Amino acid sequence: MSSDYSVILVDGSSYLFRAYHAIKELRTSEGFPTNAIRGVISMIRAHLRDYPSAKVVVVFDAKGKTFRNDMYAEYKANRPPMEDDLRVQIEPIHQIIEAMGLPLLVVDGVEADDVIGTLAHEATNNGVNTLISTGDKDMAQLVSEHVTLINTMDKNNPITDPDRVVEKYGFSADKIIDYLALMGDSSDNIPGVAGVGQKTAVALLQGIGGLEDIYENLEAVRELSFRGAKKMPEKLADNKDMAFLSYELATIKTDVELPCHLKDIEHKEPDTETLSDLYKKFEFKTWLHELSSDADEPSDTVEGESKKAKSDYETILTEEQLNVWKNKLESAELFAFDTETTSVNYMDADLVGMSFAVKAGEAAYLPLTHDYLDAPEQLDRTWVLDQLKPLLESSEHKKVGQNLKYDASVLAKYDIELKGIAFDTMLESYTYNSVATRHDMDSLAMTYLGRDTIHFEDIAGKGAKQVTFNQIDIEQAAEYAAEDADVTLQLHEKIWPMLEKEEGPKGIFEHIEMPLLSVLSRVERTGVYIDRQLLREKSQTFAVRIKELQEKAFELAGEEFNLGSPKQLQRILFEKLELPVIKKTPKKQPSTAEDVLQELALDYPLPKVILEYRGLSKLKSTYTDKLPEMVKESTGRLHTSYHQAVAATGRLSSTEPNLQNIPIKNEAGRSIRQAFVAPKGRKIVAADYSQIELRIMAHLSQDEGLLEAFSNDKDIHTATAAEVFGVAESAVTQEQRRSAKAINFGLIYGMSAFGLAKQIGVGRDEAQHYIDTYFARYPGVEEYMEDTKEKAKEQGYVETLYGRRLYLPEINASNGMRRKAAERTAINAPMQGSAADIIKLAMLSVDKWLREDNPDCKMVMQVHDELVFEVAEDAVEACSKKIVELMQSATELSIPLVVEAGVGDNWDEAH
Repeated sequence: MSSDYSVILVDGSSYLFRAYHAIKELRTSEGFPTNAIRGVISMIRAHLRDYPSAKVVVVFDAKGKTFRNDMYAEYKANRPPMEDDLRVQIEPIHQIIEAMGLPLLVVDGVEADDVIGTLAHEATNNGVNTLISTGDKDMAQLVSEHVTLINTMDKNNPITDPDRVVEKYGFSADKIIDYLALMGDSSDNIPGVAGVGQKTAVALLQGIGGLEDIYENLEAVRELSFRGAKKMPEKLADNKDMAFLSYELATIKTDVELPCHLKDIEHKEPDTETLSDLYKKFEFKTWLHELSSDADEPSDTVEGESKKAKSDYETILTEEQLNVWKNKLESAELFAFDTETTSVNYMDADLVGMSFAVKAGEAAYLPLTHDYLDAPEQLDRTWVLDQLKPLLESSEHKKVGQNLKYDASVLAKYDIELKGIAFDTMLESYTYNSVATRHDMDSLAMTYLGRDTIHFEDIAGKGAKQVTFNQIDIEQAAEYAAEDADVTLQLHEKIWPMLEKEEGPKGIFEHIEMPLLSVLSRVERTGVYIDRQLLREKSQTFAVRIKELQEKAFELAGEEFNLGSPKQLQRILFEKLELPVIKKTPKKQPSTAEDVLQELALDYPLPKVILEYRGLSKLKSTYTDKLPEMVKESTGRLHTSYHQAVAATGRLSSTEPNLQNIPIKNEAGRSIRQAFVAPKGRKIVAADYSQIELRIMAHLSQDEGLLEAFSNDKDIHTATAAEVFGVAESAVTQEQRRSAKAINFGLIYGMSAFGLAKQIGVGRDEAQHYIDTYFARYPGVEEYMEDTKEKAKEQGYVETLYGRRLYLPEINASNGMRRKAAERTAINAPMQGSAADIIKLAMLSVDKWLREDNPDCKMVMQVHDELVFEVAEDAVEACSKKIVELMQSATELSIPLVVEAGVGDNWDEAH
């Protein structure tokens, strides 16, 4: 990327919307939205870093209508009103930009495009190399010898210069307006010529010329070789006025009267006091920290961001270089480590190279098996691993990485047990604030460093054309890989000081998440046996039933239709059969979501058939068809990937395959579990925490009724039914117990009377009566819930028993629905999060026992509140007893933790 630009013109309005929708919703502890602020300011900071000698000017649209609305009343009329959460962020963005000392231009009566166009025109006339930063394709009309576009949202084709315009569109920049005039622009509601699409517009421009040339030579259009050319002259003639109106609408003005000229634009000194106040107000802690550190520490950074040139990274190709770096790593207090491989799947991945960083900007890539044509000679992988094994297996030499569980699993394939794992930036970010951002490295770099990193797709391509890492040119690979290590180290240096100050999250990081990393790696690599033949037979059975359900649906509908199409299902259910509309989609169409179909299925046969069809189709495609193909031939087992930094509450999730979502409440779902089997001579042991979230509720609320029920080992649902329905426990019916179970679990998830009424099939008033009675019998629960909501509103987060925090950005939101949802989360999160912490502690305890005592037992799965083991038949009794003992002693509550363990030849039998 060239850095010889004198001026950067930033289209603030273009990025405003993109940042708002691209970044996962962020809010302050008081509920004020900040995602657009974060995105726009991060992008501006990136420009300051990448082009330190350029003057950055930021331009926004003014409020109100422009001259284009006077020309055409429908201009941009199709755009929905700006969302309130976006509108309120505009002024803070302006305030921060001005406090940064950057020129901010907002001119009434015109758009940001026109202001930028005027400045770009001036740049072209005066030979000033200028970069326009925008996501608006219309700006391509401004490209010239001295004006280039950059779209930071388009990683594959970010730069548009005169050659790129021709390559991309098929004509030069001076024809962009003609192009838009012909085909229109739906985003701005520019009408264009009816019947002219992209291909036709290009054919006209290439075959004849601009708009005026086309209208002067309409008959020549018939001779062009595109579909519909013969009738096109009439269409063009009928739409001539609209074409030339569209031309005017699409033309960016280059003569706007501005308060300053390009040559007069200067940066001012940042107003650090105002910036500090704004960063505090909107809770940008990293940027605030940079302000204070910049005042004390001289550096070569722009607002704390490293400007280290990527080309300064070292590529290790000789033994001498490796020895130098080995000495650096051995003498470093902490170094960043990363692997580059041929696959994102740890079981399939072959090691291609490794990267290291010892301090910010000082990083290297060690290529090992790049094998493209003419690849330079590299050090032998086996020899290198022998040299580095003592260092990588040393507990004394501390390492930091990003998702080091993956790297540990890859190295295990080469008989290296990665030790000394001191920090993982993914887990640091996750435990610091699980909802502030995604926790992949690119997102963290932008969030905490304001740095736009090289993405894998940038060097490997996308889709079918993407190559594996061993096929990437070493020079490109080195920049990417070394940057990964460098950025990882810098992220640790940013996040750890913040995490270290928060006692609860720090404890979660040090005592739960970091130790669990290695345990999960071992569980993943152990894998679980499945009966592939049984699954294939289930697929055939499901296929027959799916066909029967399809025929039954056609019969009930009176016609054939696509059961997988919501649109066709809408038509059948709500237009043809005139079933009642229960709920609508955001686009005001009748919903066909599962909860809607479940309600309709109570009274109508077709929705019931659709539900069974959907359920079986999903089981077949997700499990019975797919699982047999996922077994690794090298082990004969299925290997999932567990994710620590996804669920906000701390629960583990899993992918490839997702083991958490296999249904258990119906026979078809349970039949999938029957395929998870033990090999000959072994058994499956499944150990499950009994009603752990309700027990945590009893502990947290200290409600005497709940504590008494659990302490005396009563059936909690029967006990609750007796209290709510006013009968003796011995007289409780199965129906009353089911209703009490719905109340017990519903209330800890914040269920309303309306929701409970739907679930147990009673009126809303009756459901409210049950809730009122429940709280009268268990007043400690209601008090806990109200106290939790109030505490959440005060501090912006709730905590688990161990100090894991769940931030609630919308707990004080003005929108009632969002606020209520946050309140429900506040009630449930401490229970769900505490349950997650407890089973993680149990896994640590069980893993310690397995490694120290070495029983003939393997931990093969973790699913919700359950651990699954594969145990030798003669060790089942002893191991089951030990597993139950360790899981029940994972923590101490006011009432006992209960673990139920089952044994079987398969997972379903053992459950």
